[in-house]
Amino acid sequence: MADLERLAVAHLARYASSSATLRRILMRRVARAAPEDEAAAAAGRALVEALIARFSDARLLDDGGYAELQAARLARGGASHLKIRGWLIEKGLSCGEIDRALAALEERGGELELTAACAFLRRRRLGPYRPPRDRRSFRQKDLAALTRAGFAPDLARRVLAAADIAALEAMARGEEP
Repeated sequence: MADLERLAVAHLARYASSSATLRRILMRRVARAAPEDEAAAAAGRALVEALIARFSDARLLDDGGYAELQAARLARGGASHLKIRGWLIEKGLSCGEIDRALAALEERGGELELTAACAFLRRRRLGPYRPPRDRRSFRQKDLAALTRAGFAPDLARRVLAAADIAALEAMARGEEP
């Protein structure tokens, strides 16, 4: 159990992490180290909670900052608001931290959903990124891909209606006609 702190520091040095993720990693180590010794397991769990509290106080763990960082990363990649929320929930972040991260993203980047939908089209080579002869025949498939990714059908129709790549990029910058 003495190497728990060393493991935690090594993990935080290598990866951005939420406190829930670090807790899960450390608890797995505790469970492997003391599979049948309940007293040792209880001591390990207490040590993990103490490490999490100490790292949070020292700002080595910052769930709010982690949520903002990951929300921005996912939005740049074309993730919808719903997909970002779901991913952050999986990482063990509270609803308040997630709401604050999404609000901060909206403040910095304008309309999150529109920008993310445009990035999604670019990444998946859909809509205006398809050859002009294929756009019409693939419209329903592109619409379905956008809605499965968590984008509202109205927004999906709006971005697929862009005449070309330049018009879509202008839309993403907020320069809609």
